[in-house]
Amino acid sequence: MIRSILLCALLIQSASVVAQSQFSGWFANFSTYRIPDSKFSIHFDGQLRSSDNWESLQTYIVRPGVNFHARKNIILTAGYANVGNRALGQMFSEHRIWEQLIVTHNIGKFMPFQHRVRVEQRFIPVVAAMNGREPEKVESNVSHRVRYFVRGLLPFSGRAGFTKGFFGAVQNEIFINFANTGYANSHAFDQNRAYGAIGYRFSSKFDLEAGYLHHYTMRFNGQNTFHVTNNVIQLATYVRL
Repeated sequence: MIRSILLCALLIQSASVVAQSQFSGWFANFSTYRIPDSKFSIHFDGQLRSSDNWESLQTYIVRPGVNFHARKNIILTAGYANVGNRALGQMFSEHRIWEQLIVTHNIGKFMPFQHRVRVEQRFIPVVAAMNGREPEKVESNVSHRVRYFVRGLLPFSGRAGFTKGFFGAVQNEIFINFANTGYANSHAFDQNRAYGAIGYRFSSKFDLEAGYLHHYTMRFNGQNTFHVTNNVIQLATYVRL
């Protein structure tokens, strides 16, 4: 099933005519802070993303949440996200409520694998500049989206119980709109992100990685559907406390 989903994502990207190509940089921090003597932890995800050709800040993300560790390899999370996007020269926030399920397991003896399903309730701002005035948010529309993410980690040491050293990472995430799609891009398919990276694990608490992300997006401008490929250089840190 996983192979079928990834193959479909690849076919969607290759079969579509790309109307626009971009180059940008993303920085991301993913942190988990375990609450002592409990099954709960705090999730925090913070990101900065540049515009095309690294010219300016295009997007920021602040995404806290609360994790419930149902089992050693199963985590349930609920949270809130503030996603700022630049439109008409100014930043406007999209607010989100989100829920997710994470399941982890090993392939073979030493390759960690993660599956994540996230559901988002998006409050998408409608921005307009009327009568020569400064652009402003005139309303928000609610749309719903589901995301499926899969990630594998390959320790270069080839050893079980990997706690330090270099590793390779590959992942893919597909985004599907499933309600009120007219407020998003008027299509079920939203976007796909394929990513490969090289990283270094300094300890069981901290990873640093850098890689390339192929970000394919379907967009709708009110009249026409067009496709954007964003070539992203990403730097990411992972903190586990």
